[in-house]
Amino acid sequence: MEIKNKKAYFDYEILDSIETGIVLKGTEIKSIREGKANLKDSYGIIRNNEVFILNMHISPYLQGNIFNHEETRTRKLLLHKREILKLRDSLELKGLTLVPLKLYFKGNHAKVLLGLARGKKLYDKRESIKKRDNLIEIKKELKNRY
Repeated sequence: MEIKNKKAYFDYEILDSIETGIVLKGTEIKSIREGKANLKDSYGIIRNNEVFILNMHISPYLQGNIFNHEETRTRKLLLHKREILKLRDSLELKGLTLVPLKLYFKGNHAKVLLGLARGKKLYDKRESIKKRDNLIEIKKELKNRY
């Protein structure tokens, strides 16, 4: 199961990415396995040399009853100290943003692909739309040809 943040690729220019682990509680892992998570409005921050993800929505597990989790709680991401320091320097010096791109499983562990991103301007977004439309037209032509 892989949950993607499609809006991130449209709104941001992704400069670099890093794979992180995520600390989950109780029934959150079961909800993620069912694909009931949303990365749309989430972002990462660094606080006290620890990386956190905010506004990531994980729906409650249906059979979880009293053990269910809070849907949009702040979750800790697992990184090595040198990786955190490198991210912190990039965020402070270059004015970048931490954006989650993907939530997926690697073995039995949930992983988050974090992207170092710079916000796009309106004209950059228009350019992205043109490129996407051109690719769709090319694929249609190739499909009709063969």
